[in-house]
Amino acid sequence: MSKMTRRAAATGILALPAIRRARADEPIRLRCSLDTAPTHGRNISVADYLKKLEAASDGRIKPELFASGQLFADLNVSKALLQGQVDMAAPGAWTVTNFVQDSDLFQLPALYDQPIEMIHRVTDGKSGAMISAELEQKVRTHILGSWIDNGYSNWFTTKVPLNSLADLKGLKIRNSGGAGQAWRTRFFGAIPNITSWPDVPLALSQGTFDGLITTNDSLVSAQLWEAGVRYAVQDHNSFAAYVPMVSGAFWGKLPPDLQKLMTELWAENIATYRKNQGANQDRARGTLESHGVRFVDLTPAEATDIRNRMLKEQDDVAKELKVSPEIVKLMNQDLG
Repeated sequence: MSKMTRRAAATGILALPAIRRARADEPIRLRCSLDTAPTHGRNISVADYLKKLEAASDGRIKPELFASGQLFADLNVSKALLQGQVDMAAPGAWTVTNFVQDSDLFQLPALYDQPIEMIHRVTDGKSGAMISAELEQKVRTHILGSWIDNGYSNWFTTKVPLNSLADLKGLKIRNSGGAGQAWRTRFFGAIPNITSWPDVPLALSQGTFDGLITTNDSLVSAQLWEAGVRYAVQDHNSFAAYVPMVSGAFWGKLPPDLQKLMTELWAENIATYRKNQGANQDRARGTLESHGVRFVDLTPAEATDIRNRMLKEQDDVAKELKVSPEIVKLMNQDLG
């Protein structure tokens, strides 16, 4: 071996520790997928969390947020988490029913037009804990903590005026997924349609369906008045919440201190995110009204009457939704 060769080899050996240190210092990339627009309350909350996470980790975690379904629609993101194609997501509970049917619990009649305090008893109680545990097992994911509120879902239409829920009869209504929304749509005599959220504006403007179930904020985030939405009945027919999920593959490669950081940072901020989203929903209604959307509100007596009518069918509904007797029992315990 020549002197030059020996010198090059020695230099390479000396450089190895530096290369290893450089690789160890490389940030851990975190890809987060959401299918709503950057202006949506969920996106704003998750973006804030990811920004705080990068700062609190001193750059050891490098988050990237992909919005508007750039990577996956919520209906497909659980499978992507399972396969390690994405690292984090916060899909709606109603979109994961293909993995955990108990997550359709929130469509049961008992939760129709219930106040937020009662809803949180369920999402933060034994029911939510059971659903989270099932998701962790079946999707091989880690649930960061309490779920993000989206808000109450209501009814919106384009050409057909809504003066009461009776006006839904015969209309084709877009659902975001899950057997529960389909059952409720049929309960009022309408026809369920499932369309991924990123495809809703075009489909709505083309008349693929007559209206949709969604929240005020979701509708504003997509500016659906431009797609023809003109009428709304606000009956708080179900409460939508998003489940913060991290893929098992990503979670497993994090050192314990970063796992602890992610969990604690979420716990520190979730109350603020929920409060902000409640304000977003109220503000969104004003925005919709300013763009010509006409609202009709159910009275408390009307909502109670509808819930009582629905409750007569709850056992049959639970079977149709394929939610387990155990989760229904836990929901009743959470509601007290």
